[in-house]
Amino acid sequence: MSEDNERDDYTLGGGRRGATSGGPPVARGSEKAKNFSGSLKRLMKYVKPYMTTIIIVFIMAALGTVFNILGPRINGLAITKLFEGAMDILHKKPGASVDFTYIGHILLVLLALYVVSAIFTYIQHYMMAGVAQGVVREMRADIMDKLTRLPLKFFDANPYGEVLSRVTNDVDNISSTLQQSITQLITAVVTLVGVVVMMLTISPLLTLVTVITLPLSLIAIKSIASRSQKYFAAQQRVLGNLNGHVEEMYGGHNIIKAFGREEDSINEFKSINDELFGASWKAQFMSGIIMPIMNFISNLGYVFVSVVGGIMVAHGRLTIGNVQAFVQYSRQFTQPITQTANIANVIQSTIASAERVFEILDQKEEIPDKEDAPHIQDVQGYVRLEHVNFSYKKDEPLINDLNIDVKPGQMIAIVGPTGAGKTTIVNLLMRFYEIDSGSIKVDNVDIKDLTRDNLRSIFGMVLQDTWLFNGTIRDNIAYGNQNATNDEVIRAAKAAHADNFIKALPRGYDTVLNEDASNISQGEKQLLTIARTMLADPDIMILDEATSNVDTLTELYIQNAMKRLMKDRTSFVIAHRLSTIRNADDILVMNHGSIIEQGTHKELIDKGGFYADLYKSQFLGAYSG
Repeated sequence: MSEDNERDDYTLGGGRRGATSGGPPVARGSEKAKNFSGSLKRLMKYVKPYMTTIIIVFIMAALGTVFNILGPRINGLAITKLFEGAMDILHKKPGASVDFTYIGHILLVLLALYVVSAIFTYIQHYMMAGVAQGVVREMRADIMDKLTRLPLKFFDANPYGEVLSRVTNDVDNISSTLQQSITQLITAVVTLVGVVVMMLTISPLLTLVTVITLPLSLIAIKSIASRSQKYFAAQQRVLGNLNGHVEEMYGGHNIIKAFGREEDSINEFKSINDELFGASWKAQFMSGIIMPIMNFISNLGYVFVSVVGGIMVAHGRLTIGNVQAFVQYSRQFTQPITQTANIANVIQSTIASAERVFEILDQKEEIPDKEDAPHIQDVQGYVRLEHVNFSYKKDEPLINDLNIDVKPGQMIAIVGPTGAGKTTIVNLLMRFYEIDSGSIKVDNVDIKDLTRDNLRSIFGMVLQDTWLFNGTIRDNIAYGNQNATNDEVIRAAKAAHADNFIKALPRGYDTVLNEDASNISQGEKQLLTIARTMLADPDIMILDEATSNVDTLTELYIQNAMKRLMKDRTSFVIAHRLSTIRNADDILVMNHGSIIEQGTHKELIDKGGFYADLYKSQFLGAYSG
């Protein structure tokens, strides 16, 4: 379908076209949600069933962090006792010794704290993993259910890579955040509060000394992050260009070689690659100097703490163990602040991912089937289009007051120039698109009254664009009838003249087609799709350029097979090669969405109109070379 029109209502916003294919996904570090609060509330609906588990996780995270924070303070008691004993021995006091029993008890308490903390941490991660996977399982189920109910125009309007990115990358981003970042955020907040409390209980003065270095850290982070962000954005943009160039060159390497443009392609690659090198180097350098600067500022804080703490120990205002514990707490002080800032960015990106998923879930669905829909079983094959009007885009009508009356068993050929509306008729018959006005009836039943499953089971389609899945040739043919026996599969292949080339393959019908079926020719793909349709044994046939990808001899074989298949069946044949439809019962010549001529091949040739001119141009063209 070449019409790019009316699909604006179905186009997903915010997508980076072309950057979703050709290599691993690139993180959207700086992406922000358009409606943070609204998307967060909507995401929480998926989380709500797991709130009891999440509360338990919060408690586990808090307890595990608290026990971990108590460690340095208790360890300080052992160091103080060891230091006092050592000093007594050094000064040769009577009965001086190190109280290893006391120190041993302290170490056992410390070990117990760390073990309990580890157990709480393990439990919280285990439970949060279940929550995260449960949420995304429900989300994926909703997405898949939604995709099955979206009209064809949605898929026409959006590149498959963009939809795939939302279904996979964005959902995985949500899963990762729920599983890791939420517990990290709780841990960071509890750690920050706990560390400040413990530092204050040891020494308010040392706490003040530590806090003085905090503004320096924040200024450094903000200054570097603001510069690195634009370099990371440039890196992602250029990486997308490089992926697009490589994909384009790889896909069209035959054309590039045929026209001798390898050097141009290599030069363009070098140019983009050099640009990527520059952007990546700057991005990585700017992000890489954050930690050295942070460590430098932290070390300044340690120096101040050590000097002031040493003076306080010398004056007997503080024990050596408390100074050691305070140094450990000061090392932990900046970490949760930086971690919280990073998690805030991650959560912002996650809500943006959720928003992209919700854009799919909010798409307008197909008109639902009627609950009391009739079911056609014994199809006669009578098809009528009455005063049908249709447009892909408002104010730009494509089909105007179309009327077609097809009797059972007739072969109806539809011809005309590109964009005349030929393939559109197929889309309307199958209810891939809904007509604007008029009616389409099968056996005097309006197709809007039928379920889509019933309607589409009546039709069998062979299209110009072949579709085969990764599996054996036997399975691909049997896709048309899952209950078919092996003999029926072979008979269908023989009828489509595919049996000979299949048996010539090393594994015959058990040959596995790869993902794009590139291990067989385009013509062989077409033969398999024809065999698949023959096996389905439909009541009405639709052939859209079905023989365009096969050679002339094979085309003759297929035409004979199609004659047998279409015998006593209503069939619609869309063809550009007019020689293939000379035996049609009725030929509809379309242009600009309207039937401009109608009749048999002989009648239209004798008339000397549009069809006759088209036929003569093809006939003469066949001998002009």
